[in-house]
Amino acid sequence: MGELQIAVDGRSVMVRDMGDPQGAPVVYFHGTPGSRLDVDFGADLAQRVGVRVIAFDRPGYGRSDPASCSLELVARDVEAIVGRLGVGRFATLGWSGGGPFALAAAATLADRVTQVGVSGGLAPADQMPGAQDALNENDLLALSYLPAEPTRAAQQFLAGNEELTTAMMSVKDDEQAPWIDWMWGASDPDVVADQAARRTLSASFREALRQGPMAIAWDNVAFVGPWGVDLGKVACPVHLWFGDQDQMAPPANGEWFVKHLSNEVFSPGRSL
Repeated sequence: MGELQIAVDGRSVMVRDMGDPQGAPVVYFHGTPGSRLDVDFGADLAQRVGVRVIAFDRPGYGRSDPASCSLELVARDVEAIVGRLGVGRFATLGWSGGGPFALAAAATLADRVTQVGVSGGLAPADQMPGAQDALNENDLLALSYLPAEPTRAAQQFLAGNEELTTAMMSVKDDEQAPWIDWMWGASDPDVVADQAARRTLSASFREALRQGPMAIAWDNVAFVGPWGVDLGKVACPVHLWFGDQDQMAPPANGEWFVKHLSNEVFSPGRSL
């Protein structure tokens, strides 16, 4: 248990292994931005309820080497991680930008994933009606480079979202960075006001952005662009959590998953 670096295809991936070492394993996929520190607040709870949480930094986040990120590449990283840790079957859980990666791992490693949890994750933008209407001109320009030029698409996503990423980078120097409030102040005021939760968010984001914001752009390439994975191969139950006031991943994304996933879908806390 603890932290370890795992080599995958010549890259270094930072992994955090916590909770009950003999418990049911759950591989956690952090948000955009985010890091392996996202779920540190739940380490004691995981220990008490018998869950082993395996979190890791996606390429370019935290202490993982950068790479041309895709949903399938991250799924293969997970395959290497659980192999190194001696884990056979496991569940996946993704928050926000981690949701598509959790589903992709379940589709790619279908014989090993027992359940999937998606909390506020986006559905495929090229398949969900109306999803691309929410994209700006820069995002559409970036998407026009896919699938042929993913690096150019990532650079365009980064250039076109400079104001946002600059605000996000402010968290590296300011634990009370105001962007946390304007991102979540309206939808989750209690969470934002909770100092322990805020410290956890700040620590995770500060770690996430230690290499700069390029990993955010690659996340956009991976899940705003074509996913490149067949969700029809997800063979396990899927659990969905979506907030009525979530402006970044509205409940319509969950409704799309309910209609298009062929396996059993559960929607705790909300009727979709």
